[in-house]
Amino acid sequence: MSGLETDADATDKASADGATDAAPAARDDAAEDRQYTFDDVSVVMATYNEEAAVARVLSDVEAVTGGRAEAVCVDGSTDRTPEIAERHGACVLRQEPRGYGVAVEAALAAASRDVIVTTDCDDTYPMAALPEFLEVINDGADVVSGDRLSTGADAMPAFNRLGNRAFAALASGLLGERVHDTTTGMRAYRRAVVEDIEWTENTGLSAELLMRPLARGYDVRERPIRYGERAGETTLDPLSGGAAIAKSILRVGIEERL
Repeated sequence: MSGLETDADATDKASADGATDAAPAARDDAAEDRQYTFDDVSVVMATYNEEAAVARVLSDVEAVTGGRAEAVCVDGSTDRTPEIAERHGACVLRQEPRGYGVAVEAALAAASRDVIVTTDCDDTYPMAALPEFLEVINDGADVVSGDRLSTGADAMPAFNRLGNRAFAALASGLLGERVHDTTTGMRAYRRAVVEDIEWTENTGLSAELLMRPLARGYDVRERPIRYGERAGETTLDPLSGGAAIAKSILRVGIEERL
């Protein structure tokens, strides 16, 4: 298993690269060496009644990428979210609400480009981090994961912050790798990672999207990001949602260890 690199590890990467494990069989060396631009990036998100934030998020994506990145929203809203997203140039796929994971999987499948960035549409994630994420992909990473917790995540409710730290500790123990933020919604993936793994979780998909690539030897790197105040109301119950995420982490961790 290849290690999960954090900012603290980055300075040692050059000397360590020669001793890493073999890359996953599905990795294409030519694709790994390719230098991507924002013309190769799809930014995807699941949206559900996000009319308070969707325009701001999509405007930030457009500003940061110069309008070159593709934006995809899979939407189950009952408000004006899909109409606002379409006015801001996003490709909107409408579906009946069937949970977070189902919507994100549909968004991943709809992306047409070689680098896929997931994010939430509540304005909590910094689109200003997109250039850094793309730079890390171009440095050879298969997955770049935004770490909210190492910077404090003061905008996150204390109960949620405690739960997310517990999820990270649980995943770290199961995988034998230190993971700082298992449930972040902002990550960048090479398309091969998304296509080569069968995803099984719904509420816990964000944890699975990190754990399976890491367990299978992909080059996964965490980068600290700022976590902002949420625009609009959350629809996830912290108790039932947290229990579902913990169950997903246990299932995925056990499956991968076995």
